[in-house]
Amino acid sequence: MRIGVVVDSTCDLPQEFIEKHNIRILPITLHLDNDHLVDERDPQATLAFYDADLADRGHNAESAPFTVQQIQEVFLERLVLDFDFVFCITVHAGRSPIFANATKASFSILSGYRRIRKEAGVSGPFSMRVIDSKTMMAGTAVVAAEACGLAEQGFTPNEIRQHLDNIVENTIGYMVPDDLYYIRTRAKKKGEKSVGLVSAVLAGALDIKPILSAYHGETKPVAKLRGYEPAVEKMLKHVAERVRNGDLMSRYVCLSYGGHPDTVRSMPGYAELEQACEDAKVELMLSIMSATIAVNAGRNCLTVAYAGAMAPME
Repeated sequence: MRIGVVVDSTCDLPQEFIEKHNIRILPITLHLDNDHLVDERDPQATLAFYDADLADRGHNAESAPFTVQQIQEVFLERLVLDFDFVFCITVHAGRSPIFANATKASFSILSGYRRIRKEAGVSGPFSMRVIDSKTMMAGTAVVAAEACGLAEQGFTPNEIRQHLDNIVENTIGYMVPDDLYYIRTRAKKKGEKSVGLVSAVLAGALDIKPILSAYHGETKPVAKLRGYEPAVEKMLKHVAERVRNGDLMSRYVCLSYGGHPDTVRSMPGYAELEQACEDAKVELMLSIMSATIAVNAGRNCLTVAYAGAMAPME
């Protein structure tokens, strides 16, 4: 059986992994004043966006994910011919309508694929499963990577679905933003009150950087340190400890960065995490952060995620 994986462009996987596993992307369009950028996870286009637009126009960006009709067209024009079963893994449903749109689209896709496959000479049924990752960025990448790995090993769609349900419920993401004032401005524009003005201003003046956790759809601070690099080091060392303790239930640890990924390799804590993953035979994947996420998280934001046991960050 040909099993495929579809993700939206907020899923922070490296381009090499996407190409190797033939992962298909549901793009998101960013509107910046009178210009439009289609976020298709092109690394060079994303870096160019960081350099040219994020600092000056990112505050005002609006995002438009694929509609129900657009998702239907993507599947019925190509995916129902290329695969027999597709896992469509989306960003947390509470953050975007992509999950809802894909779920609605699936009804028409499953009722309309037969004629298309028959005319193309493709035998057998087609099916799909839409999965809310309940997370985002590197967290969604962990779920998608696990789906690809299991499909490659020959697991059945039902076996993969059951495993992914467990992975989703136990995926933990962490993030260190570089500019709380930027995040506060974006949150205010979207009607959110996650970062107060006083906190943002004081954090900027004192160079306080929070470590935020994303778990079960809830985002909250779990630590605060003075300085970006100390916060990054604490976050990466915490995940390295989870790997060494055998707390993971997935073979992947994923990172994403709002800038060139190579910058992360020299950050404090990265080498320790890399060594821990190598020793445990866990694949460590480093990706550029999607433009769609970067307009909300800001330049130089670093995220890391794994699936496994949650532990307090001391």
